[in-house]
Order: sequence, then structure tokens, then C-alpha cells
Amino acid sequence: MTELKNKVALITGASRGIGKAIAMTLAKEGINLSIASRDKKSLDEAADEIRRHSSVKVLAVPTDVTKQDNLENLVDKTINEFGKIDILINNAGISSQHPFHKQPLDDIEKLMRTNFFGYVMCTRLVIPHMVKNNGGAIISIVSGSTLVDPPPRNFIVYTSLKWALRAFTKGLFWEMRDLGIKVTSILPGVTDTALTGSLDKSTIEPSRLMTTEAIEKAVLFALTVPANVCPLEISVINQQTPWKTPIIPYQQQHPK
Repeated sequence: MTELKNKVALITGASRGIGKAIAMTLAKEGINLSIASRDKKSLDEAADEIRRHSSVKVLAVPTDVTKQDNLENLVDKTINEFGKIDILINNAGISSQHPFHKQPLDDIEKLMRTNFFGYVMCTRLVIPHMVKNNGGAIISIVSGSTLVDPPPRNFIVYTSLKWALRAFTKGLFWEMRDLGIKVTSILPGVTDTALTGSLDKSTIEPSRLMTTEAIEKAVLFALTVPANVCPLEISVINQQTPWKTPIIPYQQQHPK
């Protein structure tokens, strides 16, 4: 099994929700953290909370993953602070649900730059350090919506980009395995986070939302399998998820 204590993990989208939950879990395993988010206030609060509950070092770097210079700054500061990056958790993401002909144009660009560019560019910037150190692990939080074909109605831009990310991660797995770098996609179902918490409760059946616990355990599983094993994809889906009807109708206010 892989020893996690004193490793260094860089986590994007770590100020709340899935990213923060993963950060808290990794800190309990003794992993030092570099956490990133656009919102400096919530990021600093998350860092303080992690420090209160663990003895690991936590570096908080405000970062907009849609901007290459922000990602370069994030990686540089992490290397300067810790000297290495053992684990990359790509998690920062946004959601937008609309019939395509009504989808705001700026939503499309934000989705592309956050949910695809941010993942790919951050990965590209981190990998040379992992190659230099002869190993590492890259885990990307993709989406359970990619298990549906065709993509869910009113969710096609989001899901199509997640499909692209899933394909990128599969290809990266084959390129990186001979370099000692493990690459894993996690495909979670709709999760009870601040994002879904902002939606109209009357339209969501609570039993159809999962907590972050299963996702945290999936990350730990990917990081602790034997050295000659790499889980390529892990689907984490609520047993109550319906297959034919949407969990979250698109006719409501969309959280920022």
C-alpha cells in the first residue's frame, strides 16, 4: 500500500464542497496541502479549518483556473513552498443547465475555460515536476453525467466538456503509466454541496443527493492501491439516482 504521510497534494476548487472535503480527508492522512480557489476569503477560512483539525502544512493560493498565469503562479508557489507535488486533484468546476438555444453565450465560454482548459492546463504544468520526481498521482473529478448517452437534456455543453475531459484523462493514463504517474477519473453523481444547496429544494428529492463521503473514499482508494495498480475510472453514483428523469430540472435560478 502507498504511504501518504508527508506527501504534497495540490487541490483546485478546495474552498468548499467536494474539494474542501477531499482536502480535509487528505490532511487527516498527513498529506501537506496546496489549496486553490477564486474566493480568497473562503479559501483562507478553509485553510484555517484544516489547520485546526490536523498538523499538516497548508498553503492557500487564490487562483482562477481559467487563467494560465494564475495556474502558473499556483504551481510555482507550491513548488517553492514544498519542493514537490506528489498528488494533483483537479476539482474546480462550474455548472450551467439550459436548453442549448437559450444558454447564455458567456456561460459557454466559462464552462469551456473552467471545466476543460483549467484541468488540462493545470495538469500540463504539474506533470514535468512529477516526471522529475519519478512518480505521482493525478485525479480529476469528472462527472457521472458522462455515463448517460446521449448527454442529458439541457446539460449538453457541460456534459460534452466532461466527456472531453474523460477522454483526455484516459489518453493521459496510457502516456503517463511508464513514467510512474497514475491517472484516475472520478465520476460522481449529484452531490450535496453548496452548488446544489442553492437550488430550489422543492424540485430536488433529497434522497437523490449523495454526501461527499463516497468521493473522499474513492480518492483515498486511488491513492492507496498497490504500486502496480491504477484505477482508471471510479464511478460514484447514488443508488436512488433515476435513469430517465433529471435530478435537477433546468427551470430555476442557477447558482454562481
